[in-house]
Amino acid sequence: METPKKKVLFLCTGNSCRSQMAEGLTRNDFGESLEVCSAGTTPQGLDPLAVAVMGEIGINISNQKSEHLSAYEAEQFDYVITLCGDAHETCPLFFGGVKRLHMGFPDPPKTGPEEQRMTIYRRLRDDMRRQLTTYFNQVLQTGVTDEHSCRH
Repeated sequence: METPKKKVLFLCTGNSCRSQMAEGLTRNDFGESLEVCSAGTTPQGLDPLAVAVMGEIGINISNQKSEHLSAYEAEQFDYVITLCGDAHETCPLFFGGVKRLHMGFPDPPKTGPEEQRMTIYRRLRDDMRRQLTTYFNQVLQTGVTDEHSCRH
C-alpha cells in the first residue's frame, strides 16, 4: 500500500513570484512524496521573470495559477509555509493541525534594468531551492522538523 503524499501549501502576498517558484521547485524535486500548492493573500498573477528563471532550469511554472488562499479553506495541509512577512502575519488559523513555518525570502525588485533583476531572481531561485531541499530532505528522511532550520 502506497503512503499518502504529505500536503504542502506555500503562502505569500501576491502568489506571483516566491510562492510560485517554491511550488514549482518543490513539485519538481519532491513531487513523488509531496502534493504542493501555493496561494496568496492578494493574488496578482504570475510574475514573468519568475517564469523565465524557472524555465532556465527546466521547470515550467507558466501553467500554475495565482490563487487566493480562500481557495484552500476546506483543505487540510501537513505544512503551511509562509515566504514573506505579510503572509506570515496574516496567515489564517483555519489550517488547523498543521506545521506552520516561516521561510522568509526577500521580494525581488519590480523595476530596474531587466538583466540586473534577472540576476536577483536567479539568486532567489537558487537560495530557495537550497533551503527547501535541505528542509524537505530532513522531513522526508526523518519525519522530524526543526522550525529554526527554516528561518532565512
